[in-house]
Amino acid sequence: MSGRLRVLVVDDQEVVTWGLRAELSRHHWVERCLQAGSGAEALELARRYRPHVALVDIALGSESGVELCRRLRAETPATQVLLMSSGESVASRALDGAGACGFISKRWKVDEIVAAIRIVGLGMRLELRPLGRPGASSGTTLTPREEQVLSLMARGATNEQIAAELGLSVHTVKQHARAAYRKLDARNRTDAVLRAQRLGLIL
Repeated sequence: MSGRLRVLVVDDQEVVTWGLRAELSRHHWVERCLQAGSGAEALELARRYRPHVALVDIALGSESGVELCRRLRAETPATQVLLMSSGESVASRALDGAGACGFISKRWKVDEIVAAIRIVGLGMRLELRPLGRPGASSGTTLTPREEQVLSLMARGATNEQIAAELGLSVHTVKQHARAAYRKLDARNRTDAVLRAQRLGLIL
């Protein structure tokens, strides 16, 4: 997806919605950040503004965030939903059953949450594995080419687009990507981009 993103934050804790809205509003790629404290309000805003990404708290007062996710996906199918929780994980069957594209924990750092939102907005599915899993460390280093490849991936570029941009073959791009995945202990491009951003290896 190209262009700026519209983001909807759904949580019955006002400090969460206001905090995330304030943080997201600082980023040039965010067109609009909306906040809702209930399912009904979230659905009304979704119908009106068609957000690209919605963050939905699983424990939404007396409501079910999982059920709201299903309703959002039915009402605005183009909206990618990230479920939020105060815990470290959500059962994959809950994500898949609700049509969510991933999960974020409120325990994550703000920059990790922001990175997850942008990646989902670019059309990639968020890796379910927590970022804190042992693996890549602050001592991880990437070659300049690997950094370039991951940086372009973070912008949503395909392997073919990356190859054209860098003057490489698609095969060579894939080789650089696989090498970066190994160093970052990542399973796929989404996981690799998030981990590289977390470690400060790419912007």
